[in-house]
Amino acid sequence: MLKLDAVSLHYGTFRALDTIQLEVRAGELVVLLGANGAGKSSIFLAASGLRTPTAGSITSQDEKLTGRSTSEIVRKGIVLCPEGRKLFPQMSVLQNLTLGAYVHRRDRAGNKRKLMEVFDLFPILASRSSQAAGSLSGGQQQMVAIGRALMGRPKVLLLDEPSLGLAPLVVKQVFEAIKKINKAGTSVLLAEQNAFAALKIADRAYVLEGGRIAMQGSPQSLMQNAAVREAYIGA
Repeated sequence: MLKLDAVSLHYGTFRALDTIQLEVRAGELVVLLGANGAGKSSIFLAASGLRTPTAGSITSQDEKLTGRSTSEIVRKGIVLCPEGRKLFPQMSVLQNLTLGAYVHRRDRAGNKRKLMEVFDLFPILASRSSQAAGSLSGGQQQMVAIGRALMGRPKVLLLDEPSLGLAPLVVKQVFEAIKKINKAGTSVLLAEQNAFAALKIADRAYVLEGGRIAMQGSPQSLMQNAAVREAYIGA
């Protein structure tokens, strides 16, 4: 579904990604672990077309994405839910969600069906659809951000730190929603600092350090790895 082949990315002279080899297969939920600055967000920026790799290629279903615009990449089914939500706070919940369907704006019937799916996943958003997004709680804003990404009809959903700054109970709700999205057939690439919660729902995981993949494997193997436990999970 999504493959990064020897992808490198620079910001000026700083090398943010160094020959990344990464794959998300159909139906998988894959987790990226790593400290701040390890390269997780840079992978998402490159995959979504917001940054152009300096080397390597990015493909989806054997179709090259490297060099395409972000709107083209969304049409191909690769959709980013960014860190920090990036909502339009003065706009309503419904308006924010509708913006996620911009590349499909001519398919009104399809967008209406997708909106109903988002409201089924996050019922609170249906009751608050006319409310300004900025007036919602942090957890509800994260639901809007995820819902907006789902309106783009992703085949692969890129989720960048969805639990950041949320209370434990809300984190649990968000992770339950992510599991439902994945079980419904959407592949997910999830960057998450809450390593224990992320590995519990993952099929596979990669550990990034300094823009390189330092380790990869099953959630079980990584949770049993002493270095991973010490750095990301704790005793």
